[in-house]
Amino acid sequence: MSYKLTYKPFGEQAILIEWPSKIDPAISKDIIAFQYAIQCLPNTNIIDSIVGYSSLTLKYNDDSRDVDQEIALLKSIYAKPILKQGTVNFSWRIPVCYEKEFGLDLKEMSETTSLPINEIIRLHTASTYTVYFIGFLPGFLYLGGLNKKLCIERKSTPRLQVAKGAVGIGGSQTGIYPNTSAGGWNIIGKTPILFFDIEKETPCFAKPGDEIQFVPISAAEYKVLEKQVLANTYVINKTAIR
Repeated sequence: MSYKLTYKPFGEQAILIEWPSKIDPAISKDIIAFQYAIQCLPNTNIIDSIVGYSSLTLKYNDDSRDVDQEIALLKSIYAKPILKQGTVNFSWRIPVCYEKEFGLDLKEMSETTSLPINEIIRLHTASTYTVYFIGFLPGFLYLGGLNKKLCIERKSTPRLQVAKGAVGIGGSQTGIYPNTSAGGWNIIGKTPILFFDIEKETPCFAKPGDEIQFVPISAAEYKVLEKQVLANTYVINKTAIR
């Protein structure tokens, strides 16, 4: 599928490419395929590409290039049959403990949505989530696929400190805090998995186009996995999806 794209300079060293402004799995796949086609260009002076819900930002290594010529090149690439994505995507099974000590806002969320806590957990773990892009914090995954019954407004007063690994819901999104930070999402659980590890060759294991499946675990299981993660012996369960 091809879309009507807009291309425009973005600062002095970047070009912004925009798709129709909406969250759509088909658009996400098209962005990732176009990104891969661009990365296959020989002798390119593009040093980085940043994926958004409906955009792709290309950063160049200098500001002396002919922008119109670059945009014409990008248009010609997109006009051709887009190369299929050359990298493999994975479905990652992420263990989450939803027990009281970690699900700080489950009771309040249950009262707001009129859903029993067990049903909130069931619905949250029943969905398969698509990674659209990574941002806000290093390793913070923007996920699509939250059940509409679980959509709830962000907290009116954000917490000054949300723990690393906290799993939350804000509006129509769910996500995991990769590091301790301030945040206004409703916290429903916690995972011992590290979503950003500077010691790794690839600090964030997930990438746009991947999928996330949450798996409920007990507090006892959490403690066991936490020790394995700290000892660097835990391997996240993953399955190739395409």
